[in-house]
Amino acid sequence: MIRTIYFFPNKAARTDIPAEEFPRLLRNKKGLLWIDFTDSPPEEALPILQGFKFHPLAIEDALQQTHAPKIDDWGDYLYIVLNYMHLIKKSDPWDTEIDELDIFLGRNYVITHHDYPISSVDEVWANCQRDSRYSHDGADHLLYKIIDGIVMNYMPIIEKIDDEIDEVEDQVFDRPSSQTLSRLFTLKRVLLAMRRIILPQREVLNKMARDEYQVIDRKDRIFFRDIYDHLVRLHDVNESLRDLVSGALDTYLSVVNNRMNEVMKTLTIITTLFMPLTFVTGFFGMNFFAANPPYENWTLPVMFYGTLTLMLTTPVFMYFWMRRQTWV
Repeated sequence: MIRTIYFFPNKAARTDIPAEEFPRLLRNKKGLLWIDFTDSPPEEALPILQGFKFHPLAIEDALQQTHAPKIDDWGDYLYIVLNYMHLIKKSDPWDTEIDELDIFLGRNYVITHHDYPISSVDEVWANCQRDSRYSHDGADHLLYKIIDGIVMNYMPIIEKIDDEIDEVEDQVFDRPSSQTLSRLFTLKRVLLAMRRIILPQREVLNKMARDEYQVIDRKDRIFFRDIYDHLVRLHDVNESLRDLVSGALDTYLSVVNNRMNEVMKTLTIITTLFMPLTFVTGFFGMNFFAANPPYENWTLPVMFYGTLTLMLTTPVFMYFWMRRQTWV
């Protein structure tokens, strides 16, 4: 799908502009054109991108959707690659997906290309249709609004991860299970994926805030510096959450090992208490009472009850002895 919107001072915004009008609109430096490609096939987007005289390498990168965040300066336009993360709508376990947003920024145009709908882009698009002031500060300020929305969308994910960590920490002490371990590894994987996005994206915004680019006004750099500060804080929060997950994982392993030690201790005590009984029953189970034994008749009950008493008292004696040795 291709959607377009064109702003001109003191005029209502135009939408659904045919591609044949793009060259004429771009010649007027006071206007602002935004073209958004959403899940558009390459054969549909390629002619339009070629019409802007973009470098073939930049066009190829935009259509491939397989790049890390970066910024390329082509003189009269910038090619920017950003990644964004969104939650997969599943109850449990939940997960995230990472997609790519390609941006061409010129003096009076912004072109965005992405394979899947982006809520922050849709929100900025809707705001532009409602309020024309979004276009008054130029294409670079419109780009700031788009990137700021993408970065702000990390906050719901951060909050969900924080809540998930609290639940897992409670579960670790109450009822640890294999599902607990699965949730911990899911959190660790999500935070690692977020870190891989935030670090290079932070460098992109740092360049946009500090380097000299023809299509970014000096007065607008402070806005990109503000997004850079947000990314720095997000990185710090990400590191803190990763530490919490690592601590919860260590706690889970400690709790499981302690429970295993308690089980092994109980089984060892039971085995130790009944081991003498095995010896006694084995010893007296030999052929002591064969036919015509050399014993008086009264000795047989005495030996039987004596053996039974020995079998009953030996575990009790060993239990109290082990308690005195603080083994139990």
